[in-house]
Amino acid sequence: MSIKLIAIDIDGTLLNENNELAPRTIKTLQAASARGVKVVLTTGRPLTGVTPYLDKLGLHGDDQYVITFNGALAQTVSGNILTKETISYDDYRDIEALSHKLAVHFHVEDDHLIYTAHQLIPKYSIGESFLVNMQIKYVPVADMEVKDYSKGMMIDEPEVIDRVIKAIPTSFHDRFYVVRSTPYFLEFINKNASKGNALNALATKLGLQQAEVMALGDQNNDLTMLEWAGLGVAMGNGTSEAKAAANVITATNAEDGVAQAVEKYVLA
Repeated sequence: MSIKLIAIDIDGTLLNENNELAPRTIKTLQAASARGVKVVLTTGRPLTGVTPYLDKLGLHGDDQYVITFNGALAQTVSGNILTKETISYDDYRDIEALSHKLAVHFHVEDDHLIYTAHQLIPKYSIGESFLVNMQIKYVPVADMEVKDYSKGMMIDEPEVIDRVIKAIPTSFHDRFYVVRSTPYFLEFINKNASKGNALNALATKLGLQQAEVMALGDQNNDLTMLEWAGLGVAMGNGTSEAKAAANVITATNAEDGVAQAVEKYVLA
């Protein structure tokens, strides 16, 4: 059965070691798209952090799709939301309180802004802001608006996140999908939100079977889609968990691993 949808993580997968979209990758994905294969960028970023790469790949309109916030949203590239799994204001308050207890920086995001209660904005929140093209707003906890949020993020030095992961109470794992998306990001998402669940929902909407879906990723937040897809492809630079979850392993992102996999399994 031929591949009709390619779900691709961005950081460490689509982008090379210089955080750039390589010419070979652009050419290969455009060739797949020209054959009618859906190219779906599947990321922890919001849509604002995906748009520059959609533009370079020529993906526009309501018949092209993205999965954002690690599966909290599945939407068209023009922004129409198909599925949405958010965390509540009470969830935000509980995770924020836990961050104080564990002595780790924390912020929360919705579709439009990053919110931090740290008056001295943490450097990794600033880094996230630049990465996803989204502004940061300082808001004390008591002044936060009562509404839903896309995800919460504990953001800090890798050694701090190493410590924090071991200290997250079981009750929080029961309530949230807790996943480390980079060495310095630990994300708290709706329990029903994951890249795998969102990919399943999108494939169902498009009338596609699992065997017609290929997923490529490198980190532990990619595990659910690597496991769900008919063909899960881990990057050569991926974590050991990602490689164990995948069906095959391609080259690293520095070696055009995405292009190599698409050429072999889609265009050949």
